[in-house]
Amino acid sequence: MQFGTNHLGHFALTGLLIDRLLVAPDSRVVTVSSTGHRIQAAIHFDDLHWERSYSRAAAYGQSKLANLMFTYELQRRLAPHGTTIAAAAHPGMSNTELTRSIPAILRVPVTWLAPLFTQKAEMGALPTVRAATDPAVLGGQYYGPGNRGEVRGYPKLVTSSQDSHDQAIQQRLWTVSEELTGVTFPVAAPAS
Repeated sequence: MQFGTNHLGHFALTGLLIDRLLVAPDSRVVTVSSTGHRIQAAIHFDDLHWERSYSRAAAYGQSKLANLMFTYELQRRLAPHGTTIAAAAHPGMSNTELTRSIPAILRVPVTWLAPLFTQKAEMGALPTVRAATDPAVLGGQYYGPGNRGEVRGYPKLVTSSQDSHDQAIQQRLWTVSEELTGVTFPVAAPAS
């Protein structure tokens, strides 16, 4: 469900809307990722849905790595078509309902400690808002909170893992995503 919700859903929705975006001046696709993309340094093509051996953190990390790979590959495909760009953002550690899915034994301590380590949800939304609205944003950029560790703070340009920039894996993920969703894009990968 994590891969389907966090990656394939974004991929399919974007693919269904892309024709309209391509004709809209200065349109953007902003995908929300996470620093959690660093948890999983690979896309497990042999078990994308973690059916053989499930790890909640690793499955989440893979889905967020897929978000970034999708953004970078989409930007490469959009570049020859005009003004539509693809960018990504992450909210840092924001105090949201995400804690409802942690084990019950940890819920109370995490709820008490969260205000010490997290920021308000409104602050966590700012990197996405900046990626969507700042006229200086360029395609393929990634925004997150500006304070140390990208946990809290006002948005700034941040870097993603080296693994997220692997073009061969991005292209393979794109092909698999088209097969799994049945959604194809009218933008081809540029010749290498």
